[in-house]
Amino acid sequence: MTRKGPDDRTRKGTYDVEAIEGLLAFAVTRPRWGGRAALKSASEAITRSRALAQRSPGDYTVLLSRCLLTAAKLLLGRGRAAEALPLAEEAVALTRPVGGAPLVVSLGCLATALEALHRYSEAAATHAEVDRVPPPPD
Repeated sequence: MTRKGPDDRTRKGTYDVEAIEGLLAFAVTRPRWGGRAALKSASEAITRSRALAQRSPGDYTVLLSRCLLTAAKLLLGRGRAAEALPLAEEAVALTRPVGGAPLVVSLGCLATALEALHRYSEAAATHAEVDRVPPPPD
């Protein structure tokens, strides 16, 4: 573990977050047809981030949504849109209260999943919602 300061060892969740980030990094760097390792890594990241979000929802919901989106994108890349859709929908539900960039990314993934399932009107509505997300304050 790289130490960034004297209080890192006691900072709540530091090790867990670094482990999840490592699992996500592994998942996205695997070759497209690299087998199940990437999906297994993303699934483990989801499981770990769910546990963190359950303990402290306000601190870890965005991390959980990133894990869900990583898995959804991996599934979409493998032509498994039906499996990706619920993950993208959950990520959108988690990021709605947060808004901003996390919501925009989640909605984009959801729209991609809907398009892959030939649900074009729902995808168009999702794209329209992206346009309504307010920009970050200056």
